[in-house]
Amino acid sequence: MNWIDKLERRYGRYGIPNLVNALMIGQLAAGLIILIINWKFSALISLDRASLLHGQIWRLVTFLFQPIWLGGFLGILNLVFYFWIGNALTRFWGDFRMTLFIALGMVGAWAGCLLTGAASPSAIYLSMLFAYCWLWPDQGVLLFGIIPFKMKYLGWFELFVWVVEFLTASMRARLSLVLGLAGFLAFLGPEVFQWCKDAIGGYKRRRDWNNRR
Repeated sequence: MNWIDKLERRYGRYGIPNLVNALMIGQLAAGLIILIINWKFSALISLDRASLLHGQIWRLVTFLFQPIWLGGFLGILNLVFYFWIGNALTRFWGDFRMTLFIALGMVGAWAGCLLTGAASPSAIYLSMLFAYCWLWPDQGVLLFGIIPFKMKYLGWFELFVWVVEFLTASMRARLSLVLGLAGFLAFLGPEVFQWCKDAIGGYKRRRDWNNRR
């Protein structure tokens, strides 16, 4: 039994039902306020160190609603996409584990904010995408609602973008990029590490075998 199982047995009743739905509704509402009422609203809910030090502690939660979907029709598709994968993860893990997954991402974002001065919810939602791609890599979906592809290819693309950003960032920003994936690393990091270890081991065995031939 790992530490997540132990936490679930003890605190499982504290899982938040429909958490992903609430996050997506908050994302939509915040986006509409920005687009229709006040474009400065994003600055009022974002997570930055200076504002926190001035007592604006609501940002520790409201940054989750800072829109990641703004950008026209494709932005709406992006919001629906995260609604879909988030609910799939909730059905697979249950309310408590999904709540813990998001909470770990939040703690990572808070730490990143204190280190770099600001943080966004993007890494938390990216963690959800990575988790889905890892659990169901061969799941077929339609890109832009038209082009069929498998989730693993989207996962590899997003990982490539993340690695490029990581390699070109400052040391503090790199730490922030890693901390933002806290949920994914805590839940699936050991599996990913073992997969990488097995893949490298398999490659070395094949190379040694070919060299002996």
